[in-house]
Parts: sequence; structure tokens; C-alpha cells
Amino acid sequence: MNLENKVAVVTGGAMGNGLGIVKVFLKEGVKVAILDYSDELEKTLKSLKGEVYGYKVDIREKKAVEKVIEDIHKKLGNIDILVNNAGVCQLESFEDMDDELRDFHFDINIKGTWNVTKAVLPHMKKGSIINLSSVTGPMVADPGEVAYATTKAAILGFTKSLAAELVEKNIRVNAIMPGYILTPMVEKMAHLTDPDNPNRVINEIESAIPMKRMGKIEELGDLTAFLASDRSSYITGQTVVIDGASTLPETSSMGR
Repeated sequence: MNLENKVAVVTGGAMGNGLGIVKVFLKEGVKVAILDYSDELEKTLKSLKGEVYGYKVDIREKKAVEKVIEDIHKKLGNIDILVNNAGVCQLESFEDMDDELRDFHFDINIKGTWNVTKAVLPHMKKGSIINLSSVTGPMVADPGEVAYATTKAAILGFTKSLAAELVEKNIRVNAIMPGYILTPMVEKMAHLTDPDNPNRVINEIESAIPMKRMGKIEELGDLTAFLASDRSSYITGQTVVIDGASTLPETSSMGR
């Protein structure tokens, strides 16, 4: 991938998709700085091999983010890769959702991504920005996902517009749209759907995916590494779906 000694900032890298991205980056010789406010951060750092740094920070707090990015720049130099992975999803119907829960999604998924990108850009002379969107929102949706779907659709507009602005600065901006990847977020949503038998929810989801399984976090990491590398040097302003063909069927029964 030609990523050795590149400097990457990964938000939400302590678990789930972010951890898969971090693991692949470290395997490729990338120097990684994780931004996360999870209590899992210290445990994750101890489990990883390679040059990796952890910063416990809430990306909703603009000044705190700016301070962290300044420290990363002082330690590691210019930033080559930014992965805006941090995101939240809590199921609630639109009619029952209060403003606090709505803003929780908007503040992390949209404003947090904005804050980190704004702080990183002065320290990125060229490179790649990868934003984590989702198939949820732009392509599909289920009940209870209005806030999450709205934010993930917004990330696509952010990606395309930012790509148009930064292309002359040799900074590429792309988005990844995952389907179901087996992460703590998916497991939590399964528990919210059926607290008595969350495994039933997981099994039913997998049975509806043409590949009959959920994705692995390392598979998402491999795609992210490709978009971060020079092997994707002519790609910007684009979205890539990784979903095991879950959005491919027109219906669940036609033609069978």
C-alpha cells in the first residue's frame, strides 16, 4: 500500500470499525493517533503493536480537538491521513425522539467530523481524508433510524463538497458506506431490538445478506487503507459501498 511512516488520525479507533482500521494501518507501518472518548481506549492501546498514540477527547469539543491535533503535529509532523470514523446510533422513533437524542447524533456524527477535519487541515499538505458514512440514510433505512440516517446522508454532502474544495491542494476526500459490519454498535442495536434474544436479531440480519454473514472490521480496514494509499490516487469525491451485497436485492423473494 506504500503507507509506511505515514501519519494517520483515526477518530473512534478504540473499538469497532475504527479498531479494524487502526489494526490494518499499523500492519502497513502507519503511525496512528487515535481520538476516542471511550473507556476502552487504554485497553485497546495496550493490545496493539506498532507506533500508536491515544488521545481521550470528545470530538464535540472544538477547542479540545484543536489542542490534541496540535500535539499530534508536534510529535509526528504533518498529517497524511484522516479517518472520520467516530459515530453513534441509538434507535428511537421520530415521534418519540427528543431534541437531546437528536442533537447527540448530530453533534457527534456531523459536528464532530467537522471539528476534527477543520483542525487537521492546516497540518495536511497533501493526503487523504476518508469519512465513514453508511448505507443507512443514502440507500436504505429501518424504523428508529431517522437521526442516524440523516447524519450519514449529510456526510456524503460534506465529502463531495470538501473534495471539490481540496482537489487543487492534492488532498483527496472519499466516503465509505458500510452495511452490516459486526461491531459493538450492531450488537447494541440488536440488544435494543430484542433484549431477551439479541442473537436472533444478528442471525436474521445475516440470513438476509446475500453473503450470509456480516463484514469483519479488518475488511473495512483494508478498504480504508486502499483509499488512504496512492493506489487510489485518481479517486476523490466518491463513495464506496462495502456491505456483502445487502443492498443489492430488489426484493427478498422475487425470482426464487
